[in-house]
Amino acid sequence: MPIIKSAKKRVKTARKAAVANSKTKRNLKASLKSLYSSPNSKSHASANSNIDKAVKKGVIHKNKAARLKRRAAAKAKASGVKIAANKKAPAAKKTAPKKKKS
Repeated sequence: MPIIKSAKKRVKTARKAAVANSKTKRNLKASLKSLYSSPNSKSHASANSNIDKAVKKGVIHKNKAARLKRRAAAKAKASGVKIAANKKAPAAKKTAPKKKKS
């Protein structure tokens, strides 16, 4: 057990991070498992979302995420699932405020 105060704090924060990381990993594994067992567009979207979240949180490496996404897309395509492209709404155009004439 650590004696130094900062080391005690690191033990606490590491424990909290471990819990959060394990939750993220568990969600990722569950979504991939559901995609592989019964591929459909909803499970494919869920898997991609969970992969992106895991990368953002630093749980998995971005290259591993790319590999998982590629495999998920191949599995979905092989089973005849229509893969929906991510459609982002176009950004609203910003117009400069009109100047008042005096």
